[in-house]
Amino acid sequence: MKVIASSIRKGNILERDDGQLYVVLTAESFHPGKGTPTTQIDMRRLSDGVKTTDRYKTTEQVERAYVEDSNFSYLYKDAEGYTFMNGETYDQIVISDDVLGDQAAYLQEGMICVVSMFNEIAVGIQLPARVTLEIVDTEPAMKGQTASSSYKPAKLSNGARVMVPPHIAIGTRIVVQTDDGSYVERAKD
Repeated sequence: MKVIASSIRKGNILERDDGQLYVVLTAESFHPGKGTPTTQIDMRRLSDGVKTTDRYKTTEQVERAYVEDSNFSYLYKDAEGYTFMNGETYDQIVISDDVLGDQAAYLQEGMICVVSMFNEIAVGIQLPARVTLEIVDTEPAMKGQTASSSYKPAKLSNGARVMVPPHIAIGTRIVVQTDDGSYVERAKD
């Protein structure tokens, strides 16, 4: 489907002239005082992860791949990859590490994710914005340290590391952003 370059957004899947699919990382339009407005698109090739940047006139046509988004529930991980199930059709798909990337650490059994499919192949996945995890290792709080002071390192139950306020102790459940792994708040449970 042809669309104008200025309508491209982060997460869109484009099909370039080489026949390869690319996921858009950033899309920024520039409107100089003189000259033609342009749109710069940073993208990553889905097949091998190579990053590239293209610049188009804002009214130039680009080929946007038709991608179908569906809700899938995460089941388990094995030697083949990560297995997900469609809640409506009960179809199961296996998604490889290269599609999931760093997000794999935040997967939890039963988690509902949005999987983008192109020609029956998973090309992208969106996890929920936040997950709740438990602190398994961190330094004890120092007397006199206030909550507004510096953060300290902590290890989560999924093995990831995060910076947390000094009052957070081992065994505390916290909410973490899945896109960048940052601390949000103490879990309210």
